[in-house]
Amino acid sequence: MPAKPMNDDPEGSAPSADENGAPVKAGGTPAGEATAEAGGTATPARGATAPDEAVTPLIRGITVLRELTEADGTLSLSGLERATRLARSTVDRITATLARMGYVRVDGRDVHLSPRLMELGNAYLAALRLPALLASRADALADELDESVSLAVADRDGIRFIHQATRRRAMSLSFRIGDLLPAERTAPGPLFATEWTASDWQRWRERRTADPRDLSFTAVPPRKYGADTRDDEMFVSRTREAAANGWAVDDQLIEPGLVAVSVPVRSPHTAGDHRPPACVASVVSHTSRHTAHSLRTTLLPRLRAAVTQMEQELDRTPPPPPGTPPSNLALWTGASKQRLGRDFIESLARGLTVLTAFGEDRPELTLTEVAQATGLARATARRALITYEHLDLVTPTGDRTFALTPRVLSLGFPPLSRTTLPDIAHPHLSDLTSRIHESTSLAVLSDSGEEIQYTARVATGRVLSVNITLGTRLPAYATALGRVLLSDRAVGRAEQAHTLTSVRSQGYALVDEELEEGLRSIAVPIRDRSGRVVAALNTAMHASRHSLRECVTDLLPELTTTATRIESDLHTAARFTHVPLT
Repeated sequence: MPAKPMNDDPEGSAPSADENGAPVKAGGTPAGEATAEAGGTATPARGATAPDEAVTPLIRGITVLRELTEADGTLSLSGLERATRLARSTVDRITATLARMGYVRVDGRDVHLSPRLMELGNAYLAALRLPALLASRADALADELDESVSLAVADRDGIRFIHQATRRRAMSLSFRIGDLLPAERTAPGPLFATEWTASDWQRWRERRTADPRDLSFTAVPPRKYGADTRDDEMFVSRTREAAANGWAVDDQLIEPGLVAVSVPVRSPHTAGDHRPPACVASVVSHTSRHTAHSLRTTLLPRLRAAVTQMEQELDRTPPPPPGTPPSNLALWTGASKQRLGRDFIESLARGLTVLTAFGEDRPELTLTEVAQATGLARATARRALITYEHLDLVTPTGDRTFALTPRVLSLGFPPLSRTTLPDIAHPHLSDLTSRIHESTSLAVLSDSGEEIQYTARVATGRVLSVNITLGTRLPAYATALGRVLLSDRAVGRAEQAHTLTSVRSQGYALVDEELEEGLRSIAVPIRDRSGRVVAALNTAMHASRHSLRECVTDLLPELTTTATRIESDLHTAARFTHVPLT
């Protein structure tokens, strides 16, 4: 995990106060105020002018991604022009470059974030390691308590979620992985604030003055009237209580009815007695189920027990041995530039590739290692790192190394973290339908295993076409989709076993007029990250349009290509999030 500021104060001691009464930890420079390797450019405050060596196209590309994120993943080209205040020609070139990278999809005049963009947030979460190590324990606690459980990390004067185990109810938690919340309106906030320096408190006050209604935090309802000095004093008081108690409560500070209790998960492998929070675990409920008092008396002991197990997990897991970074990640950008010409902004693509050089066994990289991983010249990699430091996406960690910050999750992760398999598949189905001029569908197997359910579909414009609506259920074995799904589960009656074994070995199913006279269908599997078949993709048509041979020689390669693209997006999206199949 990235190095964190060290502090010599004993664990549990109350922090000292500055001249305004705010708790302060001694020593340590806020990460955002450190300087970059090989250049010494200090990270400016929010809104300050970029360093001379920053890469302007990269800054503009990040701005476009953040505006799309704030708009819940979709904006028109003209809307992006207004939101970013960039020229339309610049917006067009940026979106063309991002589309070439697979990070956005341009549909007419609208721009949509694509699941592949999540590889940037995945790089941060993998380097952090906390979701991989602690998510299963958070999920188990949510099952035990039948309440939502979250893990959050500090992001300057806010908190950002890195894992959510949400209960399915009519009224339930709606925060997403990557969402940013103001520290003072949350339960984790006071626990992180016990580590703040005087500079951190000053930055917090400046933000409160500039944004009294929290309009910049789109994941929470804005304050109706704005904050006042009493709110500031209450957060200072809550921080002191959190330092003394080792836990904190949110009693409807985000919105009426929402309550939460939080406990810090202490960092492992730190020198001295003080162990700052690696993250904070929270149990979240609403007042019809728990009051803030009952959270403390009923759920806090069980949360503390789970946190103890989390800390033990962190303690016994050694840091990963340094891995060999990938090489020449940016090699493809040259070919893209030749293909798209002026519409492809190579400096933007190369800069974004720098973020993907980090990972689980590469939480910190030197400038030289970044250059080697990307295949970029040291000067180019250095300018990208300076740009990211200015944007608070990368921070120096000492010993001439850099690490990603939680702010990388602001690049599309919140809206994309709630994507479903039909959402992922639909644009690929549209593309496939336009190529083969036949209707295409996605289906999953019912819990009983006896039926399939259609979850995504794109119809072609023909007079004679297959008429199936979303949600339609059909007998599994009678369909090509169902046979693909059944073949992976090795289920079916004895007389079906030979057919399903053949489907599994050849990788597709072809059904000829068995469900209905004149109807011919061919289907291929969609596999998750573990290799398990979770859905099937098919095309169906009247038997007169394609012979059985043509289905295999002409349609099957197109289906297989599309399935591979869907799987690639699914694997990226599902690395640290749960992707519902329906």
